Amino acid sequence: MQFERRAKPPLWLTLGAPLIAVAAALVLSGLLIALSGAPVFEAYGTIVTSAFGTRLAFTETLTRTTPLILTGLAAAVAFRARVWNIGAEGQFYLGAFAAVACAQWLDLPGVVMIPALMLMGALAGVILLVIPVLMRVKSGVDEVVTTLLLNFIVLLFVSLAVEGFLKDPMAFGWPKSVPLPAEARLDKLVPKTRLHAGLFVALACAVAVWVIDRFSTFGLRARAAGASAEAATFAGVPLTGTLIRVACLSGGLAGLAGAIEVMGVRGYLTTDLSPGFGYSGIVVAMLAGLNALGVVAAALFVAAVFVGTDGMSRALEVPSYIADVTVSLSLLAMLVAIFFSQWRIRR
Repeated sequence: MQFERRAKPPLWLTLGAPLIAVAAALVLSGLLIALSGAPVFEAYGTIVTSAFGTRLAFTETLTRTTPLILTGLAAAVAFRARVWNIGAEGQFYLGAFAAVACAQWLDLPGVVMIPALMLMGALAGVILLVIPVLMRVKSGVDEVVTTLLLNFIVLLFVSLAVEGFLKDPMAFGWPKSVPLPAEARLDKLVPKTRLHAGLFVALACAVAVWVIDRFSTFGLRARAAGASAEAATFAGVPLTGTLIRVACLSGGLAGLAGAIEVMGVRGYLTTDLSPGFGYSGIVVAMLAGLNALGVVAAALFVAAVFVGTDGMSRALEVPSYIADVTVSLSLLAMLVAIFFSQWRIRR
């Protein structure tokens, strides 16, 4: 037997790959739930109820979905052009830091302050990704290594900031930054919940990225660079400029996610602001097939798994790590599904 590349992947397999991956992940996770001694179907029912069953649960799921949409878009934009951005976590934190730091220096009305802080957060993410991409195109340095290592550097820098020059003197020793002023906070969409207006920004970004990818010259060049850098260069695509623009868009989205999270949810910066949104964004992008609109649905699924599993853990005494396992299995199953959508077994 040998593997043979398909001339054209069948449409049903391309569209069904995410569903197959999710189903496989749920089946495998169900085995772990059964091994823990909990009834599998009741556990999955509890996950759905905990994620969507009440107004508070649904709004909490949407709150978790917001940063996942933006980090998922950041990964999708980069991966489509073969820019392996593994640094969305660091870009997220640096965007949040930029928003908090600039809020202490700017004295603007809320209608100007909020977009200004979002812009600062996006610019911070841009800088953090453009540097590794420049190192790649100029010196051949692998951006997987540089973006990954920058995550730890940024987190240490944020820890230094919240313990030092940004520390809140009223925090009684707790490592957190000074709070954002009221005019820098995003409005709540539903009273007495954490759901904020950043959700609309994330959805607008998903639509904008889809339009750019499908209908702009830049989107065409980015896809060409991802398909074959040599062929794109031969066809006249300015490869270096295209990759730099991809880095600006990808890093900007991840930095914007951090700024929106700190402005909409916490109101101050801490080292545990993100439970791994940057890394989970990679799973979201892969589940969506690198499609900007698909990222919204994939982000909702991943957020529901995390929120629902927390409720299941409390109700049935099942370990909460099942959420991480399910998301990881979804990624692995999606990679297998993508492989078999492009290759078939020939005897």
